[in-house]
Amino acid sequence: MVSTRFVEQSPVALAHMAESIGLGTVLLLTLLPALGSLAGMALAEWRKPSSGVTGGALHMAAGVGLAVAATELLPRAQELVAIWLVAFAFVIGGGVSVAIAAVAQRIRGSKDGAEERGWGAHTAITLDLFTDGLMTGGGAAVAGPLGILLATSQIIGNLPGGFAITAAFRDSRVKPRARLLAALAYFVAPLIGGLVGYVLLNGAGELAKGAVLAVFAGILLTATIEDLLPEADAPDTPRHLSSPAFAVGFAVLLLMSACIGA
Repeated sequence: MVSTRFVEQSPVALAHMAESIGLGTVLLLTLLPALGSLAGMALAEWRKPSSGVTGGALHMAAGVGLAVAATELLPRAQELVAIWLVAFAFVIGGGVSVAIAAVAQRIRGSKDGAEERGWGAHTAITLDLFTDGLMTGGGAAVAGPLGILLATSQIIGNLPGGFAITAAFRDSRVKPRARLLAALAYFVAPLIGGLVGYVLLNGAGELAKGAVLAVFAGILLTATIEDLLPEADAPDTPRHLSSPAFAVGFAVLLLMSACIGA
């Protein structure tokens, strides 16, 4: 099991893992979440996905997010700090998730007109990508394979967001060239987030790393349960599609963890 391998590693080995990925590599990793969004956008530009496909993709992304928090972030946090601090930091992460969702909702809701709402959705997704980069950079500072796993898992998690933003732009008749230029922000936001996360945690003590991992778990789990799953259920995705998609997402993350050696 992933958590067992982690327990067996000494603090010296963990420190070596963290140092094995430099800042340049971390910044390249932060581009992977953006590639997930762009892949979703490209697919929607080619052919608008049905509501069933979109709902299934969202359920798969929820399975990935739940697996990351439950099998990677929380077990690692518990090995670094006391359980009471993990619990406290997890609640803090839930509060941060609420704040991020409130900002994103305010951005969307403050826009009048179809085109403005499309740009509002674009800004909200850019904010999400900043958070993805923050987790990738912070995770890589704790352990190199963890950063790789977080970055690659977000490719799957961000595909539905790419669907959504392209649909919003097409409905509001934003020109293709403007949509292409807007996609450039998807690379800048995670780069900034990754830089901040890596600089803050690189060389930090176990107390800080464990607490931040628990905060990340709180953000990810709360956003998955409160935001992503309701959105996934909105298209009335059939249960025979949604449940297997969720299970596949969870299983894919476990297989990715085994392959990466996280």
